[in-house]
Amino acid sequence: PGSTAPPPDANLPVAAWLKKIFGDHPIPQYEVNPRTTQILHHLSERNRVRDRDVYLVIEDLKQKAREYESEAKHLQDLLLESVNFSPANLSSTGSRYLNALVDSAVALETKDTSLASFIPAVNDLTSDLFCTKSKNEEIKLELAKLEKNLTATLVLEKCLQEDLKKAELHLSTERARVDNRLQNMDFLKAKSEEFRSGIRAAEEQLSARGMDASLSHQSLVALSEKLAELKRQTIPLKKKLESYLDLMPNPSLAQVKIEEAKRELDTVEAELTKKVNMMEL
Repeated sequence: PGSTAPPPDANLPVAAWLKKIFGDHPIPQYEVNPRTTQILHHLSERNRVRDRDVYLVIEDLKQKAREYESEAKHLQDLLLESVNFSPANLSSTGSRYLNALVDSAVALETKDTSLASFIPAVNDLTSDLFCTKSKNEEIKLELAKLEKNLTATLVLEKCLQEDLKKAELHLSTERARVDNRLQNMDFLKAKSEEFRSGIRAAEEQLSARGMDASLSHQSLVALSEKLAELKRQTIPLKKKLESYLDLMPNPSLAQVKIEEAKRELDTVEAELTKKVNMMEL
């Protein structure tokens, strides 16, 4: 409702309007105050304007109906005067044909029932039919393409799901393998630390007993490396000795050289044996 205040005597028109609206039914109780009076007055005014508009539309339609009836009567009289023809004189079959002709004209929205009006309307309808069929074919092709794409998508989705399951299984296996390796690594680290502690304790114990420092683990490792190097160096000496044995030298001088080489070789082997025995201890 608007903000315009109702006239002082607005209660009477409002009461009359409510009486008209509800008719023989009782009017619902409501609180009578300026606010409700203003709202009801505004509604009554809008209802009056709407009723007036509806009345004008109804009168316009009645006027057009009268004009159509007058035009129909004029055409009927003209048809009767020109060819002495009246729809009342038609047989039941003729009446059905005439009604079908009229219904066709209404369906095709032609201005009359002449052939000149029917042919373009039928052509337009046929054209619309062909267009509709063409669109239906396009829709069918598009639908077939979508179905094909959908099938390919479903197959791809299934393959991806299988690959995902395989990947999860492989990941689970690899995770178990890594966990096992981590456990082994932790075990090896603990053992390594245990061996280091044992070696340090053994070295401290041997040092307390007056063991020569040359028999420590690091010294033995160094001696082992030196022993390997000595073995490597004796290889060319042995080959050189074998080359001397193939010659025809002075027997006494050769015998002296051989004895010297043998003594040198025995010394190296003895030292090697001693070192090996010390390492085993």
